[in-house]
Amino acid sequence: VQLQASGGGLVQAGGSLRLSCTASGFTLHNYGVAWFRRAPGSEREGLSCISARSDSTHYAEVVEGRFTISRDRGQSSVHLQMNSLKPEDTAVYYCASARGPNIGNWHYWGQGTQVTVSS
Repeated sequence: VQLQASGGGLVQAGGSLRLSCTASGFTLHNYGVAWFRRAPGSEREGLSCISARSDSTHYAEVVEGRFTISRDRGQSSVHLQMNSLKPEDTAVYYCASARGPNIGNWHYWGQGTQVTVSS
């Protein structure tokens, strides 16, 4: 069972990036999925999550209105569309999945993808 986050890169402030979370060894669309990030010198921060039962979504205040989480059931992937990026969004971004369709109890973690936002 493995998760993989991809899509990071270098972008100017105000720009956009779309991160993707894919899984091997299980079907991601049956599981709750979340995105986290960790900036240098900071603790890991939860950003957004999506359930598998109803695709209900939740956002941290710091990204609400700028980031959108979505699920692509055909590709068994979860995306994080990040708009209006700010330099303080610079971090390593991780996706995680729950053991089941609900959100919480994040069990499987992927290797992160670096997002760097220049001013």
